[in-house]
Amino acid sequence: MKSIAILFLSFLVFAAITTSVHCTTDPPNPTEQVRDTDGKLVRVETSYYIIPATNQTGGGLALRNTTHNESCPLGIFQEDEDNENHGIPVSFYPVNPKKGVIRVSTDLNIEFSEAPIQCNNSNVWKVDNYNRNPIRFYISPNGTKGNPGRDTVNSWFKIEEFESGYKLVHCPSVLDHDDNDDDDEVYDEEEEDEIEVKCKDVGLVKYSGQQRLALSDTPFGVVFQKA
Repeated sequence: MKSIAILFLSFLVFAAITTSVHCTTDPPNPTEQVRDTDGKLVRVETSYYIIPATNQTGGGLALRNTTHNESCPLGIFQEDEDNENHGIPVSFYPVNPKKGVIRVSTDLNIEFSEAPIQCNNSNVWKVDNYNRNPIRFYISPNGTKGNPGRDTVNSWFKIEEFESGYKLVHCPSVLDHDDNDDDDEVYDEEEEDEIEVKCKDVGLVKYSGQQRLALSDTPFGVVFQKA
């Protein structure tokens, strides 16, 4: 009888150890993949409209001149309220060009994919006046695609989950190359320290009676509809 009790106790200890090992060796959850309004994965180099996530006023996003009398420079503005006014489509380009789908919290470039080049600017988004101290940090075209580093830090954004959809964030980690699998390039730490990296939501602010895209304390909740 005593030997049976010892055998049973040994079985319980073995089962507990097995369960413990099983729990601690589970792989971590992968980074959440971004999905469009049809529930499909948002893919690289594919065109999407960025539209409000809920019944907020206004439509999608487009390029407009920032002054009344001149055609340049350009800013990124929300279109007027209209169910069919989705603005200009964009495409996403992650810091690791080998990736085929877009994941949350990943550094990426955003480019208007179906807009003519105007004012001799590229259609890649950037945070304007990055190394200055303006009242507002507006989002404008003429950013740089790829080439992660100190000279392009203002051209990197992230998509984060927010309420019923997503939000855009400027909080680049490209200098740490967290999302870059290419370790061949080494950045100068002294140069990195000279850059004051901004970390803020992308929202809409009032600008001459319009809604303009800028860094803001109030995020702009969005979803992505395939163009």
